[in-house]
Order: sequence, then structure tokens, then C-alpha cells
Amino acid sequence: MRKTLLLTGLLGVVAFSQPVCAQTTSPDWLIVGQNINPANYYGITVANGMVGLVSSPEPMKVKDVVLNGAFDTYGRGRVSNILKVFNFANMNLDVDGTRVGPKDISNYRQTLDMQKAALTTTFDYKDKVSVRQTMMALRHLPFSELTMMEITAKKDCDIIPASVIETPDNLREVKNLYSEIDRSHVTIRLLTSVAKSPTGRHTVAASTSFIFEEPHGQEPDVIHEDWDYNMHLAKFKKHLKAGETYRFSVVGSVSSTAHTADPLNEAERLTLFAALERNDRLLTRHRAEWDKLWQSDIVIDGDPDAQRAVRSAIYHLYSFSRAGTAYSLSPMGLSGLGYNGHVFWDTELWMYPPLLTLKPELAKSLLEYRFERMSMARQNAFSHGYKGVMFPWESDSDGQEATPVWALTGPFQHHITGCVGWAFWKYYQVTGDKEWLRTRGYPMLKEVAEFWASRVEREAPGKYHINNVIGANEWQENIDDNAFTNAMAKTSLNYAIQAAQTLGITPDADWKLVADNIPILKFPDGVTKENRTYDGVQIKQADVNLLAYPLRVVSDEAAIRRDLDYYSPRYSPEGPAMGWSVLSTLNARLGNTDKAYEWFQRSYKPNEVPPFGVMAETAGGTNPYFATGAGGMLQSVMNGFGGLEITDAGIVQQKARLPKQWKSLTIKGYGPQMKTVVVK
Repeated sequence: MRKTLLLTGLLGVVAFSQPVCAQTTSPDWLIVGQNINPANYYGITVANGMVGLVSSPEPMKVKDVVLNGAFDTYGRGRVSNILKVFNFANMNLDVDGTRVGPKDISNYRQTLDMQKAALTTTFDYKDKVSVRQTMMALRHLPFSELTMMEITAKKDCDIIPASVIETPDNLREVKNLYSEIDRSHVTIRLLTSVAKSPTGRHTVAASTSFIFEEPHGQEPDVIHEDWDYNMHLAKFKKHLKAGETYRFSVVGSVSSTAHTADPLNEAERLTLFAALERNDRLLTRHRAEWDKLWQSDIVIDGDPDAQRAVRSAIYHLYSFSRAGTAYSLSPMGLSGLGYNGHVFWDTELWMYPPLLTLKPELAKSLLEYRFERMSMARQNAFSHGYKGVMFPWESDSDGQEATPVWALTGPFQHHITGCVGWAFWKYYQVTGDKEWLRTRGYPMLKEVAEFWASRVEREAPGKYHINNVIGANEWQENIDDNAFTNAMAKTSLNYAIQAAQTLGITPDADWKLVADNIPILKFPDGVTKENRTYDGVQIKQADVNLLAYPLRVVSDEAAIRRDLDYYSPRYSPEGPAMGWSVLSTLNARLGNTDKAYEWFQRSYKPNEVPPFGVMAETAGGTNPYFATGAGGMLQSVMNGFGGLEITDAGIVQQKARLPKQWKSLTIKGYGPQMKTVVVK
């Protein structure tokens, strides 16, 4: 099997070599898109946990700008969707009076430097100029981005660069503003737009400013043009001589009333701050933050394609999350508007574990998201006739059920409440933070336990059923005693008991009674039965196999093998990426490294789309970046081949076996103690 990724034909061309972002960056940190076909293009994202900028096949454009935490009701399903906000990172360039466009350029190339979290685009315009643009969502400034421009003249020419703010169709009551703030040492020019969200719930604002390298008083004159309702720009003119290179930058910020009471002034203040910090200070702090993140990394020797895919997965999870917040992760992160930006079990079971292992401080923010929305989950339980907390299948910024009514997963996919409780105990296992357990972990686990105690139907000893649910295999609806739902209920009840005892609290005796009496059904041959009426039909994704990993409800090796042998052939080829990663993890733990490697590759390679190889949800899918799949794939590496396991003793390493394609696996900087393990 080929080790370097070169997708042709249907998938276009992907290459991962030839550094162009910076000479100091090793090629294995670069993802390069070239031979770009606009008709078959899926963008790559630069993000900082708050703002996501999705690349475009058009030169100097951005496809989408996603702002974390800002939701309103519009579009699909009469439910709240994450807002598409002002595109404030777009630029125009006129050369000798002609607008540069995709038809007139050559040598178009886009390169993501994952180490520096910067996307560089280079191209030539006719025989007149070469352009280099580098864009990043500043890691230290959560609401701000920086674009650095470098234009080199091949012959004498006049250039007119423009910073553009465009308004998406979903925003209304748009006001476009321009102002100049003069000081003795500098002039700050602010290009600003402000608008209302579709229902008027939120106000959204964005602002940009140029950073010129010329001394004060020698900068070019800036002209503001208000073209129409949806777009305005600030531009300047410069004459270049052949061989001359001109450099300037644009900083921009975006905010909303989901983040601050006065987003218009806040966006302008943040932009002004960034503009006066200037490039060197902005870059130094941005790169320092990413250097801290990359202290926790995975290095694979001997398999360049796997190394690139694994590092891309880590990069995206780091990009989509942020410490010190109460924001969680949507399946598509900040790479677009997929799944309306809602939060599912994808966070707790798939994306959260690798973040908890590598960066507990990032994982903590995902838990805080759930904790701050407990009151809504409590109301949801009450509305359905239960006690405790009942978390929504699709959660929005308020934590309400945001699943469209026609999707039955909203009222019936109850295992997510167990997943939340499971994740809370895992954080304590990793960190040992007893004060957090007292103020956050146990209050959550207690209410999760109360939900399951009220949710079961108590027929007789050993027969406490959880009926009328949808399990992880969503293709079977309104079933009874689903294996994963029952197992997660048992597990989270036991974790609540353990949390109480850790804090010296006497747990409710009913919790153990319920946990001990929830059945895990079996076929006559001992294979775990997916649900009470399951008859062997094809399944969408992992369900029963999750009982062996990440749960330990099925722990006997023979039982794990029986379940794998039975359910692996029943996985649908149309299922999502993370299903295959479970099969990989379990096979790796059983020592079946060839099979584990096969499933590992299947968890990402068929889902890659051009020109960057970003991961879609399914093979042949078109909705990147599927961060859920990235989380599953990373678990197959760390918890499968790497042998890491989260236990009451913290993160420990069990027996680890590498596929023959790998010379070594190094997991750097994991856990609170920043440990490193090398497997050979």
C-alpha cells in the first residue's frame, strides 16, 4: 500500500511536501494544496477556538467565517443554528486597473503550516506580480485574525489592494462604517460593519485595519468605498517598480452580543489593539501559544501518511477548542456550519478523550459547557417525566434540545446523558482534582445518576429495562434495552457512586441497585445483543463494540473477540469515520496489528477530500472537517497502538503493539505531568 498520499481522478490531487510557508518548517508539518480545482475543493481551516476561517479556491478570499457561541433560529429545522458572520478576511487586488481573479493566475498553491497555524497562499498574476498571503486566527487574541500580504512586481505596475467586509445573507439591518483615529505617531483606519442576526436576537460586528510598514506620515492614502448593502472596502494605491516587494498586513476582529454587551465598540477596540501591537508582537505571541500546544504531540516514524493525518487531527482539535471557556465542539468544529454547530455525543465520546489525554485544560472547557447548561438539562428531564438531568441530543448555545422535530434522535437518544457523566469522571481520573470533583464533577454525576434511576422500568430483579430509545446505531429506532445505552447507564451510575465515596459522601443506595439490575442482553452463543429485538441487520456505526472500548463492561478477551467477529462484518460502508476507529483500537489491544492497521487507515483515508485531504464524515462525503472522526482516529493511535488507558490511577500504559508499517510511536506531553512514552 502506498505510504504517501496522492489522490487523483475523482479526488483531484493532494500532495504533502515542498515547504512554502517558512523555510524553518519541516515538511511533515505542512499540508499543501496544489493543482487546485475550484469545482472539487474543500477548504482547510485556521481557527483559535473562537473564530474559524475556512479557505477558498478563489485567491485572497475566505469561504466562511464561523464565530463560536453565537446562535440564532434560522434555516434548517426551525432550530437555532450557529451564525455565519461577516466575512472580514477577504481582499481584492487590482493590478494596472484590472481585478485579479482565478482565471488570470498561475502557480496557485495553498499551504497550511500546522506548527504555526498559518495558511499561506501564493500565486502569479500574468507576467506582472507574484503574491504571497499568510492568514491566521490569532491564538492569543480569541476574536482576531491577521493577514500578511507580500506583493512582488515582475515589471513596473500600479497595484490597488483592498480590505473587504462582506455580509452573509442571514444578517440584516446592516450598517457599514469607516473612521480614522489620528495620533501623533500613527493613524488607525477602521473599516467596520454591524448587523442583526436573523431574528434580531444578536448584534454582530466586525472591524478591520491596515498595518503599514512605512513610517507615520508616509503610509499610502486609504480610500473608503461603500459599494452596496452587502459589501464595503478600504483600499490604497501603490506604484511598484520591477523587482520591488511591498508588504502590509490587515488585522480584523469579530464579536457579538453572545460574547459582550457592545460588540460594535468591542470589535473596533480589539482591532485597534491588534493594529498597534503590530506584526512582530502578534506573531511572537501567536506562535508562543501554538508552541505550548505542540508540546503535546504524536510522532510516528516510518509512515509519513499516517504522521500527516494524525498531526492534522491534533491540529484541528486544538484549533477548534480553547481553554478557559465554556464552549464545546460540534462534529465539524469551526470548519463550517455543518450540523448547525450543535453539540452531540461526538464531543464526550470521540473528541474529548484525546484532548483529555493531551491537553486536559482544553478538555476542561468542554465539561464546563455541559456544567453551565445543567439547568436546561434539568428542565428537559422534568418535561419528559424524569429526574436529574437529561441532556439534549443536539445542544445549542443555551443547552436546549435543538434537534429538528422530524429527527427522532432528539426525544430518544438518551445515552448522551451517560456519556456526559462518563466524561466528567474521566477528567477526575486524569487530573485527580478533588476540588473540581466537589464543585463540578460530583454535582453532575449525582444528577446523571438520578436521571437513570428514574429512567429505568423496574420489572423484576435483573430486569430494570431502559425501553424505547435510539442507540448509537441510529438506524434502529424506538428499541428496548440497547446494549450501549444500558452499558453507559450502568457505568455512569457506578461512577457517581465512586465520586461520592471519594468525597466522603454516602451515595444513594438506589444507584447501585439500578446499576446491578440493568441487563446486557446476549445471544445464545454469548455475543452481546445490540437490543432486545436485534436480528443481525446492518448497523450504522459502533454500538456493541463500545462496551469493550472505551467502556470496560465487556472485558473478557474471548467475549471481546466474539463481539468483534460478529459485528465487524455488519458495519455499513456508509457509516461515519469513528466506527472504524473502534474496531482498530480493539484489534490493536488484542494484538491483531494487521487488522488494526487496516481499520485505522479506513477510519480516515477513504474520507479525505481534495485538495488538502481534510476528513469528511463518511467515505465519499463532502462535509469536512469531521472532528469526530479525528477524535476516533487519535484514540486508535493512543489507546490502541499506544496502549494508553485512563484508570483510577491516572493515564497508564498497558501492552502496546505497533503495526509493521511503523518503526516507532512517540506520544509526547500527555496528562497533567506532561509524560512521554515511546513504543517500538
